Amino acid sequence: MIRELAAAMPSNGAPDGSPHARWVGWLEVTADDRARGQVEVRPVGADHYRKARVLLRDDLDLLDFVEAEIVDGTVTLPIPTEPTTREKSDPAVALPISVVVCTRDRPQDLAHALASITALDYPEFEVVVVDNAPPDDKTARVIAELADPRVRRVVEPKPGLSNARNTGVGAARHEIVAFTDDDVVVDPHWLRALARGFARNPDAACICGLVPSGELRTAAQAYFDQRVSWASTLVPTRFSMDDQPAGVPLFPFQVGRYGTGANFAIKRAEAIEMGGFDEALGAGSPTRGGEDIDMFYRLVMAGRVLVNDPAAIVWHRHRAEASTLLEQATGYGVGFGAWATKVMLDRDGRRLAFTVARRRLRDTADRGLAYGAIAAPKSEFNGMVPRRVGATEIFSVLGGPWALWRGRRQGRRPVPLAATAGAAHSSLNRA
Repeated sequence: MIRELAAAMPSNGAPDGSPHARWVGWLEVTADDRARGQVEVRPVGADHYRKARVLLRDDLDLLDFVEAEIVDGTVTLPIPTEPTTREKSDPAVALPISVVVCTRDRPQDLAHALASITALDYPEFEVVVVDNAPPDDKTARVIAELADPRVRRVVEPKPGLSNARNTGVGAARHEIVAFTDDDVVVDPHWLRALARGFARNPDAACICGLVPSGELRTAAQAYFDQRVSWASTLVPTRFSMDDQPAGVPLFPFQVGRYGTGANFAIKRAEAIEMGGFDEALGAGSPTRGGEDIDMFYRLVMAGRVLVNDPAAIVWHRHRAEASTLLEQATGYGVGFGAWATKVMLDRDGRRLAFTVARRRLRDTADRGLAYGAIAAPKSEFNGMVPRRVGATEIFSVLGGPWALWRGRRQGRRPVPLAATAGAAHSSLNRA
């Protein structure tokens, strides 16, 4: 029997005909599938694709990403025959969660994201849409048309993703605050997986999830897919200064291993205790990025536990046009450079960075070379993406210090929620 598979997210167009295009979806593996060792599926909307990429899963347990040819509209997928190793002691948890979506002038993408979030089968959650410096009422109209009492809109008038994130933290009514972007489709099990992550790791301040490509119809999207590490592992990892994770030699500075701002949940009290997100970092500020890795790094440096749990999935739509890659590469480079500058301006961070670099000199050199190799497009992308996109990102790192200085000159604060944290402590002391 041939099973139909829906795409991971709605497509914005037809594939560009490049050999990199992939139809993307996911499959819930059954016991019968395992017994047969393969399954035949019909990917919906794959008329112009030659290959499919499918995530195989067993409920919250991820098995593998597999790719296969599409032949006469169907795909034959190999299925692992080994049973999934489940943790029998997993508690059935459903923590109340506040979902925060920060957006600015992307009503169509936002509507798709909210449709996937409000369709979640989860007992108690709210959705806070932070409308950041809105130029018009398009976002307000999306919320009004949705007419879902779980979804509310708050406005953050000052441009900047960090400002919007901090407003979301302040508006959240629940202790767990889950952040995602407006250009994603969340997995049906997303909130269940985040709740399970906190239940398995009660000492965790933050759970980051998997962000696989939800659409691969252009060469630009395929380049970005191999460029980022948001879906590089299906194995959960704990990050703690008390127990250095294996395979992360430059910990705690290999920030790409923590996760990304499109998919993470943080305990609200911890976010406030850290002073919130640095307003000088992130999209909408001169630095154009880095606010997410800065928060992850600061949590770990402060002795908190961060867990990357790939079971919590958010499907992301990368930019489809090659012409936008240079701008995106510049933003990534400047944001990383600004964050690195902030680390080096901090005495403890600077000392630890020099210590790690000295002890791990070979790894430091290897990671630097690897960064350049990942950023540079492979030969298979010749003529399809700008050849200088890798060099643009690397050299843009040098603009980080200036961008951070400009952000501070604009009055963007490093710990804008510090007063909130102080008030909370005073209240506890009085009690």
